[in-house]
Amino acid sequence: MASSSDAARGQRGFIPPQNDSERFLMRRVEELCRTAENRGIARSTGFLSDREQALAAAAMNRAQCGCGRFWGGWPGAERRVLCLEPPGAWAPEPVAALRIAAKGEPLPGHRDLLGAMLGLGIERVCVGDILPDAQDPAVFYAFVLEEKADFLAAELTQAGRAAVCAARCAAVPEHVLAAPQRALREATVPSLRADAVLGAMMNTSRALAAQAIAAGRVEVNHLPLRTAHEPVYEGDLFTVRGQGRWRLQAVGGKSRKDRIFITFFQY
Repeated sequence: MASSSDAARGQRGFIPPQNDSERFLMRRVEELCRTAENRGIARSTGFLSDREQALAAAAMNRAQCGCGRFWGGWPGAERRVLCLEPPGAWAPEPVAALRIAAKGEPLPGHRDLLGAMLGLGIERVCVGDILPDAQDPAVFYAFVLEEKADFLAAELTQAGRAAVCAARCAAVPEHVLAAPQRALREATVPSLRADAVLGAMMNTSRALAAQAIAAGRVEVNHLPLRTAHEPVYEGDLFTVRGQGRWRLQAVGGKSRKDRIFITFFQY
């Protein structure tokens, strides 16, 4: 996974498109930018991951488009839609919220709800964040594309083993939108190699982390991690298939034994 970096700040630089799908996304965003600015018509994409948002932002810069914003239905959204809104253009709201209430045991989780939506033929780009209600474990709020909201409200009746009822929601409760309190953890690593950092975050050995990388089970910022010795950077998102996601929140100084302090959390 090729990358550039700002060594002084220890942050990962922009990673150019790595495959045909990413190149297509950038071309598509450039086309939408030209339509929006040349014809004065609002345009939007589906929900984008943070990696796709970085590519979309680069495409906007290349197209010299200044009328774009990212929006996922709430201020802390991870998955967001690119909204291109030229001055004076009518811009419909692209995102709708659904309240999903479950009945029966076991209650569904995020994976069950997302799988149920995709099982109805909905594409992944149509679904944004799915938030649990900490005050009621049977209730979730899902942000979806406006054009799919009515279909999902009518057809989403089961998730996992539980029956569910979905309905449009005019306003998501504030306590649901409050930023989740992540349990930050600290560790020290001998270097910022991928296997060393991943092993520390997963509380496993560096050798086992390297095996997971070699097996193709690890992504960093939604791109395959190809080798165990690649450097990682503050802010990187690690995804290990079948085991979870971790964020490298901060890279600190060195200990007396010349090990590097890191701060991270698991989603």
